[in-house]
Amino acid sequence: MYNIERKEEIINLLERDGEVDVNTLAGAFGISRETVRRDLRELEQDGILTRTHGGAVYNRERRDEQNEYPVAIRGIQRYSEKNEICKYAAALIEEGDTIFVDNSSTTMYLVRYIPRELHITVVTNSLKLLLEAAALQNPNIHFICFGGSFKESNLSFYGNTTLKNAEAYYPNKAFLSCAGIREDGLVTDASMQEVDTKRLMLDHCRKSYFLVDYTKFTSAGQVFLTRLSHGDTVITDQRVDQRSLDFVAALGAEVKVV
Repeated sequence: MYNIERKEEIINLLERDGEVDVNTLAGAFGISRETVRRDLRELEQDGILTRTHGGAVYNRERRDEQNEYPVAIRGIQRYSEKNEICKYAAALIEEGDTIFVDNSSTTMYLVRYIPRELHITVVTNSLKLLLEAAALQNPNIHFICFGGSFKESNLSFYGNTTLKNAEAYYPNKAFLSCAGIREDGLVTDASMQEVDTKRLMLDHCRKSYFLVDYTKFTSAGQVFLTRLSHGDTVITDQRVDQRSLDFVAALGAEVKVV
């Protein structure tokens, strides 16, 4: 199990139980206690937990006070589900496409799975996505970043300059995530600063894909993004419940479980 996968599981255990034990984690993961302690130190530096003698406790109050984790930390949560969602979404990309990819902890993995032989253009406001892309060094993908004011905690660009730059682009496909999808079809976001760019790209694109893990059907952000409708596609993971699948289908949207 990789470091990022262990951290994902530790966060899941903290959210469920409120605390974790070093010896228990070492046995469950098949690693040394020192490796567990290192993982806990790194998560403590990110503000997720507080280490104790022999373990750690969840910083639930601090989490509740924040609107969102930094995108790098949110990327650790439900890592395996997000990767499977992105693998499926990447298979929908075709030769010659121009796609918009938003700045989220789910879509940042999308570029890993785009077939290397495809010649496409990716437009984005996400520095995190560009950092992922830089590690891949795929010369067949042309990246365009909108630029603008920089949000350090989220590794993204926003504001009037970002919108002005984005206005020139009409991608045929948009791949986005969100904070939540409600039963009435309301799609919400957590970032007031970035939502305008997402709305513009939804208006400009021909086809929109929402990449969301199962938790997005039981949570909601405070910012209106759009309404789910006929022609939209929702891609989610196998932990989604039937009730969520039913209300998405009732709205006329297509849903894919991967």
